Amino acid sequence: MATLEFTSVRKAFGTTEVISDVSLQIPHGSFTVFVGPSGCGKSTLLRLVAGLEEITSGRISIDGKDVTFTRSSERGIAMVFQSYALYPHMTVAQNIGFALKMAGKPRDEITRRVNEAAAVLQLQTLLNRRPGELSGGQRQRVAIGRAIVREPKVFLFDEPLSNLDAALRTQMRVELAQLHKRLGATMVYVTHDQVEAMTLADQIVVVNKGQIEQVGGPLELYARPKTVFVAGFIGSPKMNLIEGDYAAARGLHTFGIRPEHIDVVATDGAPWTGVVQFSERLGSDTFLHVDVDGIGRVVARSTGDTNLTGGERIGLSPKQGHEHGFDSENRAIDRSRMNVV
Repeated sequence: MATLEFTSVRKAFGTTEVISDVSLQIPHGSFTVFVGPSGCGKSTLLRLVAGLEEITSGRISIDGKDVTFTRSSERGIAMVFQSYALYPHMTVAQNIGFALKMAGKPRDEITRRVNEAAAVLQLQTLLNRRPGELSGGQRQRVAIGRAIVREPKVFLFDEPLSNLDAALRTQMRVELAQLHKRLGATMVYVTHDQVEAMTLADQIVVVNKGQIEQVGGPLELYARPKTVFVAGFIGSPKMNLIEGDYAAARGLHTFGIRPEHIDVVATDGAPWTGVVQFSERLGSDTFLHVDVDGIGRVVARSTGDTNLTGGERIGLSPKQGHEHGFDSENRAIDRSRMNVV
C-alpha cells in the first residue's frame, strides 16, 4: 500500500494538451475513482501512473518516491485493463502466475501466491481451466488475480467492468469493494459510469477536459457539487439545471434541483405546473419528464406506482433547502446568497 501523488502534471500529444496542470494526492489504502465522460483524460492519468505514457511536465510520486522517469516494472504497480488480456493456451493458474514465472520466482512461491489469490477471488475450483471455459466475470477475476499475486503498492483499474452485462457489473462491483476491504490496498479505478464511482469509491476525482473539477467523497459531491459540470454528471438521473428568467430572478445564472427533491402536488397553487411528456417506469421509482410552464423540461422522481401518462397536467414543488445555484462561470453559489423564496 502507498500514497500516490500528482504534482503539476501535464501531458500533451504534440500541440494538443490532454492533461492540464493536475495536482492531486491519493491517500494510502483509499479506493479512488477517476470519473468523467469519454475523452476527458481519466485513462491518460492512469497510464501516466503506470508508466505507459511519459508526462510532459510535472512529477508523479508513489509512497514518497519520485517515479516520473522510473520504468513501469519498477514502480510497484499492477494494472487491470478493460480487455482481460489472458493467454488462451494457459490455465487459470498459469495465467495468474505468469508474471511471477517471468520474474524467476521459485515454483513453490508461485504456487503459494497463486493459491492465495485464487482463494481471495473464489477461483480455487477453476485453476485448471482455460479462459475459453470461463464466463466474463470469471475471466475478469483471473485478470485481477494476476495483479494480486504481484503484491503491488498500487492497483490500477482501467474500466475493468465495461465488457460485462448489467447483472455481472453489479456483482463485480460488490466483489471489488469486498476485495479492497480484505486487502486494504491503494486502488485507483477509472470509469465513465458515475454509478460505479458512487458505489465503489471513498474518494471520487471528477475529470473534465483534462482538468480536475472536484475531489471528494461520493455524498459530498452529490450534495455539494462545486460546478455545473459536477452537478450534471454526478447523480442518475442528473440534476435539473435551469437557466433563463427563472434563474436570473433568483440572482443566478443556473438554478439546480435534483429529481428526488421535486414533489408532485395538486396544480392549484403549485409553484410549477406543466405537462407530462414521458413516464419512465423503473419498478421502485417513476421518473416524470415534464415540460414546465416558463421553465422547460424538468425530471421529477415519484413512487413506482405513480399512474401518470403523457399529456396530463400536473403540479410540481421543489423542496426548500435542496436548491443549488451557479454563477456565470458555472461555479456554485452559497445558498445564503440565493433568492429561493
